[in-house]
Amino acid sequence: MTAVAALGANLAAAAVALLALVLVAFAVGRRVGRHSVIDVAWGIGFVVVAGISAALATADPARAWLLFALTAVWGVRLAVHIGTRALGHGEDPRYDRLLSRAPGSRDAYALRMVYLLQGGLIWLISLPVQVSAHVSSQLGPVAFAGAALWLFGFGFEAVGDAQLRRFKADPANRGRIMDRGLWAWTRHPNYFGDACVWWGLFLVACGSWWVLLTLPSLAVMTYLLTRGSGQRLLDEYMSDRPGWADYADRTSAFLPRPPRRG
Repeated sequence: MTAVAALGANLAAAAVALLALVLVAFAVGRRVGRHSVIDVAWGIGFVVVAGISAALATADPARAWLLFALTAVWGVRLAVHIGTRALGHGEDPRYDRLLSRAPGSRDAYALRMVYLLQGGLIWLISLPVQVSAHVSSQLGPVAFAGAALWLFGFGFEAVGDAQLRRFKADPANRGRIMDRGLWAWTRHPNYFGDACVWWGLFLVACGSWWVLLTLPSLAVMTYLLTRGSGQRLLDEYMSDRPGWADYADRTSAFLPRPPRRG
C-alpha cells in the first residue's frame, strides 16, 4: 500500500471512529440533560485518533507511538479533570447560551453545533499526527525539542488546574477571583499550556516536509484557544464578576508575564 493510500485509510478510519464517539457522547448528554459531556469526549477523541494512527502507521513506528503516548497522557488527564469538575453541576453556561438560540429542537441543534462540529475539529486538528504516521523519518532533534515543549505545556496546564481546584475547594474563596500561582502570570494557564502541548506535538510529528502542510490545523487550535471558545468566551463570562476588571488589568490575557503592580 502506498503512503497516500495508507493515509487515506487512516483519515477515513479516524473519521468513522470520531463519528461513533460523538454519537455516544450525544446519547449520554441527552440522558443526563447536560451537553457539556462533549468536553470530556474532546480529549478522548484525540487519543482515539492518535491510537488509530499509531496502529496503522506505515512510516517510523517510534514517532507514531510517541505521538500516541503524549496525546494519551494529555487527553486522559484532561477528560478526567473536566469530568470530575462537572460532577454535581448542571449545564455549562456556554452551552446554555449557545443552545438558547436553537431555531428548533434543542437536541438536534446540539448534535449539529456541538457534537458533530467538535468531532470535525478533532479530526482537523489531529491532522499532523495522522499525516506523520505515514510520511515521517526517524526521530531527531526537532522531535525531542517538541517533546520538551509538550512537557512544559502539560506541566503548566496541570499545575494551573490543580491550583484552581484547591482555590475553589476553600470556602473562604467563594466569589473571589483566582489570582495566585500561575494565575497571577496569565489569566488562562490551561489554555496557554494547551497551546504549548499542541505545538509540541506538531514538532514531534515533523519528520517530513509533508507535515508542514498541516500547519493550518495548528492555527485552528490556537485560534480556538485564544479567540474562539477559549480565552475570549471565558473572559466575557467572567467580566461581570467583582474584582475581574482589576485582575484583567494587571494580568496577561494569554502569554505568561509577571503581573503589573497596582
